[in-house]
Amino acid sequence: MTFDCQSAVICESRMQNIFKLAKNILIGKARPLSDESLFQKVSLIALFAWVGLGADGLSSSCYGPEEAFRALGAHGVLAPFIALACMVTIAVICASYSQIIEVFPGGGGGYLVASKLLSPGVGVVSGCALLVDYVLTIAISIASGAAALFSLFPIEWQAWRLPCAFVMTGFLTLLNLRGVKESVLLCMPIFFVFLATHAIGLTFAVFTHLSDFPAIAADTGRDLSVAQSQLGWLGLFMLMVRAYSMGAGTYTGIEAVSNGLPILREPRVATGKRTMLYMGVSLGLTVGGLLISYLLYRVEPETGKTLNAVLFDKITEYWPPAFGKGFMFCTMVSAAALLLIAAQTGFLGGPRILANMATDRWVPTRFASLSDRFVAQNGILLMGGAALLVLLITRGSIGLLVVLYSINVFITFTLSQLGMVRHWLRNRADADGWKHKIVINGVGFGLTTFILVMLSATKFWEGGWATLLVTAVLVLIAYAIRRHYRHVIRDLARLNELLVQFVAEASRKAQSADTESSAAYDPKGKTAVILVNGFNGLGVHTLLTVNRMFPGTFRNFIFIYAGLVDAGNFKGTAEIERLREHASREAGRYVECMRQMGFHAEAYTDIGSDIIDTVSELSARVSKRYPQAVFFAGQLVFPHDSWLVRMLHNYVVFALQRKLFHQGKPFLILPIHV
Repeated sequence: MTFDCQSAVICESRMQNIFKLAKNILIGKARPLSDESLFQKVSLIALFAWVGLGADGLSSSCYGPEEAFRALGAHGVLAPFIALACMVTIAVICASYSQIIEVFPGGGGGYLVASKLLSPGVGVVSGCALLVDYVLTIAISIASGAAALFSLFPIEWQAWRLPCAFVMTGFLTLLNLRGVKESVLLCMPIFFVFLATHAIGLTFAVFTHLSDFPAIAADTGRDLSVAQSQLGWLGLFMLMVRAYSMGAGTYTGIEAVSNGLPILREPRVATGKRTMLYMGVSLGLTVGGLLISYLLYRVEPETGKTLNAVLFDKITEYWPPAFGKGFMFCTMVSAAALLLIAAQTGFLGGPRILANMATDRWVPTRFASLSDRFVAQNGILLMGGAALLVLLITRGSIGLLVVLYSINVFITFTLSQLGMVRHWLRNRADADGWKHKIVINGVGFGLTTFILVMLSATKFWEGGWATLLVTAVLVLIAYAIRRHYRHVIRDLARLNELLVQFVAEASRKAQSADTESSAAYDPKGKTAVILVNGFNGLGVHTLLTVNRMFPGTFRNFIFIYAGLVDAGNFKGTAEIERLREHASREAGRYVECMRQMGFHAEAYTDIGSDIIDTVSELSARVSKRYPQAVFFAGQLVFPHDSWLVRMLHNYVVFALQRKLFHQGKPFLILPIHV
């Protein structure tokens, strides 16, 4: 039996080593917190942020203008009005979010803005809407990228488009597990090839048709008259509104910069505003240029091709064959690749929203955890898995995904703008230029509300109801999760009564004449090593239970506190140092009380992104100094165990027990009923 156990341990150890090697190759080695340049390595300058966070906005030019132009139908000469409306909307939303960046320098995504400026209940609606939007961002970006790529191939190859989208999703998930900066650096050449090819192509299209502009203006006037006589002014207005709203996917991704501020290089506000400027200018010019070029070349849909593929095919039609085909190939491949990069916004923004909501207990707290590469691994895996599911359900249909996609982001836009309007009204006495600022956010609120209403009305029965239903279900789930956490916090608060009694008892014994000073260090003495997560009732309950179960056995008491570096505190060197000091201070309070009671006590503290690895390292140090150490940890026991409870609580002590067991260390788990 002993041989079998030893063989099992050796086998498991080898498997762990193989897994670690594979992880280091695919994802990368762990990044040490002691690295002074860590935040430089994981943060983004404005240029990199433009690629990582702005790609979603720019890539929407691959499908947003197309949907708007298609909605015009036979009245394509009205495209200049839609182009102007789109460019104005982009400018307003970018200006509005630049102000959000100023007010929320630590990160002002739609969830935080709505939570802090309106209410937590409104915030969770915004957060859930944004989560659905980010999943759809990944799905539609990858589906559109596959469509753009397969526009170059024979129509018989279309059967491989969906499997290709699945592979792209898996690849991007793995890439993001390596880290933000690594994924962005890989994408930079593609991003700038897309910019260059589209700038050259659209500039060529406009300047070679300058002489056609008077004729286009005349055609536009005639078409307006014909459309007005056929549809009436109301019908004409509704046609243009529908086209404008169908192109609403163009504006998605603009909020990503304000949401992604924590990963930007200091000074974050300046970096964020510069990134927003880059995004707004590039997106506005590209969208406007595409809509005008569709009209100039009289582009019409073709089976198996995107409208952009048809446009660039016409642009290069009379170019030298080799150069024209090469340019067309580079343009479409870069568009497909950029759409793949655009999914980055979902992988960057989605886990960040999940982390913020986890900190506020709306979703399981494990979504605030970071991997040893300091990325929100659980959030990335969830976003990638959800996007795969959406692609499977919709079969990668871009038309359907666009319908599902646009509504939710405008829920967040609208709530964010409303929150900012309320903010300026509340702080008008202290805010310089508040009238100018409230006008910008007010206009933004009006525009986004109008688009939200129109999208909901026009797309509801086309599939928009599914997006709203999923969002509503997520909100209900979030409320159920928070209710559970609140009950747990309330129950744990009762244990804090033990904390008061414990401190009072320690103080009484310290003042007693009969009490000796703390015992001297005895390496051969029985030692109780207690894992704590703060100076609280939970830790005291564990300590008192040890003394009750083993009265008079232990003379040495060691307290291990492993501070968790998560998305909530991984914001800079100063924040990390505060976490380190907090861990030392909290564990030190146990030491002080136990010494007052006459015991020898010490604290071992450290911080890390993985509690198990951090505690394992600390336990090795303790065992070396105290060979007779026995490890203890408390574990909450709930009245009704279920899959939901197991998902909401990490049960890390069981993994720790297994780890220390393999190292030959005794580890006892003490049940604490709540």
